[in-house]
Amino acid sequence: MGDLELLLPGEADLLVRGLRSFQLREMGSEGWNQQHENLEKLNMQAILDATASQGEPIQELLVTHGKIPTLVEELIAVEMWKQKVFPVLCRLEDFKPQNTFPIYMVIHHEASIINLLETVFFHKEVCESAEDTILDLVDYCHRKLTLLVAQSGHGGPSEEEESQYSTPMQELQKQAELMEFEIALKALSVLRYITDCVDSLSLSTLSRMLSTHNLPCLLVELLEHSPWSRRERGKLQQFESGHWQTVVPSEQQKLSKLDGQVWIALYNLLLSPEARARYCLTSFAKGQLLKLRAFLTDTLLDQLPNLADLQGFLAHLALVEAQSPKKDLVLEQMPEIWERLERENRGKWQAIAKHQLRHVFSPSEQELRLQARRECQVKHWEKHGKACVLAAQGDRAK
Repeated sequence: MGDLELLLPGEADLLVRGLRSFQLREMGSEGWNQQHENLEKLNMQAILDATASQGEPIQELLVTHGKIPTLVEELIAVEMWKQKVFPVLCRLEDFKPQNTFPIYMVIHHEASIINLLETVFFHKEVCESAEDTILDLVDYCHRKLTLLVAQSGHGGPSEEEESQYSTPMQELQKQAELMEFEIALKALSVLRYITDCVDSLSLSTLSRMLSTHNLPCLLVELLEHSPWSRRERGKLQQFESGHWQTVVPSEQQKLSKLDGQVWIALYNLLLSPEARARYCLTSFAKGQLLKLRAFLTDTLLDQLPNLADLQGFLAHLALVEAQSPKKDLVLEQMPEIWERLERENRGKWQAIAKHQLRHVFSPSEQELRLQARRECQVKHWEKHGKACVLAAQGDRAK
């Protein structure tokens, strides 16, 4: 893997080969925890590889062993656990955790997977290797972007608000809230990388993105609300690298990474021949898209010159009549992971919560020590990985 490694030669191959899907009731179990550890290692190695420009074997291994669909299924499974099981668990009379780390591990699992997908989906072959699960991933990203729009610039608490959360469960819930925000931002990047492959996506996927979810209009709303930006004590802040950072006045005209992702996704969805042939420019869509003209300043065009083509598209759009909604009867493939998991577990949410309370989230002293050691190992990998990334960035700057 080159000079900068977290994993030994051959170790990454073994970890990727071993990736598998777990049932909802298994989340937090010993085997599940081991896979979570393995994902953290793969995550850090993938980030390191991408930063160091030394080839990207993690991405290649995931494609070779056909594990992208497995990651998508695990991503949606933990999303469902958080929505369907976690609230039931918190309402159980016997739920009085002395240590919230086992629950945090499950909640954090979604962030680990979406982070890995964000890193590897930059490569088109990864998008292609997702096969039918790309539909499920598009739906997942749509759910997260809808959440982002709802944030309306309030993605995280101020320091005063953070100090109000004192009990372990309150702190866990606040961590989960902030994590959900970060996950949504990662999903935005994943969606942008999917739009890079618009010329090779199936008609069902294109229809899902353009007709079912009307992603171009949702992306316009994101630009309007800009939930990754906020004003705090009169100063502009942007959410980057996991926390809010104050933007100095001289940098405030600079395009943020997240704004850039939205613009590139819009460019791909509106200007690629495949997407344009499928997207119905109704009066509503026309009205929403024309709002983009106000954002297309000279400063923005200097930073993303390709948006001049989008500006021309909008100028033409303003002059043409809106289209009537299409009523074509098309047989389309549908995403199936969420519906299948819900069908398999419907009516069992309380039983799953009770099972996990007894067997997963009520650990013995020995199990707590093991989990504490696991937490230290994860932090060590993260610290070592970040140090390696900084070293790689320094080498590239020379």
